Amino acid sequence: MTTSDLAHGEPERWVLQFCHGYNGPFLDCARQYAVLFKGTSYKVCTVYLTGKPSAEVERGSASDEVIFLDYSSAQVRGLKLGAIRDLRRIATSRDFALCIAHRFKPIYVALLGSNLPVIGVHHAFGDYKRRSRQLFANFFRKRLALLGVSNAVRDDMRACLPDWPAERIETLYNRIDVEAVQAEQVSREVARDHLALPQDAWVVGNVGRLHPDKDQATLIRGFALALPQLPAGSLLAIMGSGRLEAQLKALAAELGVSEVVCFLGQVPNGRRYFKAFDVFALTSDHEPFGMVLLEAMAAGVPVLATDCGGAPEVVGEPQALFALGDDAMLASRLSALPTTERKGTEHAVKGCFTDTGAHARFWSLGLMPSRKS
Repeated sequence: MTTSDLAHGEPERWVLQFCHGYNGPFLDCARQYAVLFKGTSYKVCTVYLTGKPSAEVERGSASDEVIFLDYSSAQVRGLKLGAIRDLRRIATSRDFALCIAHRFKPIYVALLGSNLPVIGVHHAFGDYKRRSRQLFANFFRKRLALLGVSNAVRDDMRACLPDWPAERIETLYNRIDVEAVQAEQVSREVARDHLALPQDAWVVGNVGRLHPDKDQATLIRGFALALPQLPAGSLLAIMGSGRLEAQLKALAAELGVSEVVCFLGQVPNGRRYFKAFDVFALTSDHEPFGMVLLEAMAAGVPVLATDCGGAPEVVGEPQALFALGDDAMLASRLSALPTTERKGTEHAVKGCFTDTGAHARFWSLGLMPSRKS
């Protein structure tokens, strides 16, 4: 079945999209999956398990209808019977063809609360490491298909569910609306003014929680090693907050670079200011995908990333990768950049990471049930 078949003369059906919440990147995840049905006869109803009703979230969900169940985190622990009852009521309220559920908890509720085919979208590693979850997935395997946001996440699931056919565990990359992201990104000068960064500095940027998973310690060490080879007045700017802030500041002081390492704190809608950076470096430990890399590329900023998790799939260039925790290799990569002719990366966001590319990929996977079902 093709999208053109669906767009002409077919009776209206619905897709139920079920999300745990809309915090962080998950509002855009809801948008990404809702727009897969643009130009088809399907309408999309997006349901948020947690989170207060919000007109802004309704607009950002790109859906025909948005429902807020408004559960607290405490209310969706354990068996989640209330959520299962609510999902059952919604699922029987109209002609739904299937449910797309993000993360394990919504997948669990969707399978127990409906008879719909379920596409489970996984955004992290290890969701099926537990034996109980493997048993649950195997019990419902006839109406459950799984998507990973990268091949790395897909392969992690395939390893945990070795008896599943490969076509039931596939990849659909995260993606961005490139034009929309670029439209909200401000100029280099405005971005630097907003972040209080000097206009004439050469700036290495990083965005993420100050958490062990993001490994900004390696970033600071690598920057300190590279600093003698970098242009005079070079800075490292880290955008984010978290429990390691004091520890990371102490490391910068120990290495004698505290005056050239800027902790910017939490910056609302930080991707607006990515043009402030001359290079974006992601040092994360096994990032499942790395959406910030796409946002930096959309800003025309060269990127460096650890050679693990989903990041190599996004970056796609071996010379832009370094081994996890290898500060010397990172320093070498940083040192080479100021003397390399800068090429804009705004056009390097490949088709598979755009809404148009994802639309074609999704419909080629054959996950939609027959209209006779």
